[in-house]
Amino acid sequence: MLSEHTFSFTSFQQDAVKALLSTTGISLLSILPILIFIVRQYGSAHPAQPRGCRRLGLPPGRSNLHDEFDHKYGQGTSSDVDDKGQPLCRVKALFTYPIKSCAAVELDVADVVSTGFAFDRQFCFAEQFAPDHASASDGKAQPYWDTRTLRNGHYSRLTLIRPEIWVPDPAAPDYAPDLDEVRSQGVMVVYYSRPAARGHLSYLVKLGIALRLLPRELSFSVPLVPPPDRAGAYPSVPVKIWKDTLVAYDYGQHLPHALREFLAPPDVGVSRPLTLFRVEPTHHRQVFRNAPRKEELGFQPVTVFADAYPLNILNIASVQDGPEAFAEDHWKRILIRPKAVKSDADAGIELHVACRTMRCRLPNVDPATGIRHASEPDRTLKSYRRIDPGDPTNACLGMQCVAAVQEFVICVGDTISLLETGEHRYIKMLNPGEVVEGV
Repeated sequence: MLSEHTFSFTSFQQDAVKALLSTTGISLLSILPILIFIVRQYGSAHPAQPRGCRRLGLPPGRSNLHDEFDHKYGQGTSSDVDDKGQPLCRVKALFTYPIKSCAAVELDVADVVSTGFAFDRQFCFAEQFAPDHASASDGKAQPYWDTRTLRNGHYSRLTLIRPEIWVPDPAAPDYAPDLDEVRSQGVMVVYYSRPAARGHLSYLVKLGIALRLLPRELSFSVPLVPPPDRAGAYPSVPVKIWKDTLVAYDYGQHLPHALREFLAPPDVGVSRPLTLFRVEPTHHRQVFRNAPRKEELGFQPVTVFADAYPLNILNIASVQDGPEAFAEDHWKRILIRPKAVKSDADAGIELHVACRTMRCRLPNVDPATGIRHASEPDRTLKSYRRIDPGDPTNACLGMQCVAAVQEFVICVGDTISLLETGEHRYIKMLNPGEVVEGV
């Protein structure tokens, strides 16, 4: 047991502590002007809540996938049955991705429109490329914009960009129809990690963050749609996505320099122009390949910056690789019904399960860190999920869907009934003008 005098200071120790405190005080005073400069130079308060709007999505920190690793989901069974005694699946979670390859907005209720979930992949980042030497030699080729995703080198950091969607709300106390936020049909606020400062300032910036003088995240906001009287401020530009081209508004004027540094740090050696695009609301890409045709639906399915199809579903049992995993591989048609409805065969929305979802190496990027693994999970998936005769080189996980109607509402907890099963054969993306028998 320690005696009481163990905790007392000698006069020498007291003098040493006084000297240390004095030195520390002088040091803090000496760097105080520098800290003030850092805060003024690098500080950036988050934008105020958009006026007259409400934020879509679940509250921060809440997710309907909080228990996604519970083993009960791996069993793939349900205590719910439909009016025919068949097991019912339920919608566990809903996600829309406003910016291609960036973080999702999780929803309890989702409006589905012709292109998929409302706000899904309406925006994308793109780089400007010069025409290759052969194309440029004829004098006709021009620089072009091409979408960037997690697949593209250092753009794995896209997964760390976090958008919020704010929509006009007449019930908001500050709502007014003439507000810019209302006239632009809402606002998207985009958050991203503060890029590391270089040189000696990096230590002071880290100190400012540690002392909570500087926020860890920076942000900027853009209109969901250019206001009618400012449409001319956003040039309409062709943007390549895969083998298609969309027309989109150039939102580059809103991009902070810090975001460019975050996505393309100087040490990666990339200097191509970068911008943010918002697709023109009336400009879509028609979906063919495995999708049902206009003759069957009454309309041809469309999408915008999504890779291929308007909707994608993923079975948690398949992610866990449980006993009932991959049952969806042979789904052809399913029925989505409100969770309170079980017996009315006419109630609900039919979804055509067009094809399996082919997996590239995009999931190799850890969404929590933005770090890309050299081979996983792509290598493991390919070891046992190369099952589709239409594309035997890539793994399958999930299913691509097209709704039989162009607009409806889907909620967490809605039931999923199986209407039809059958075989799938994936049809790859075709070149413009390319014809494949049966397509």
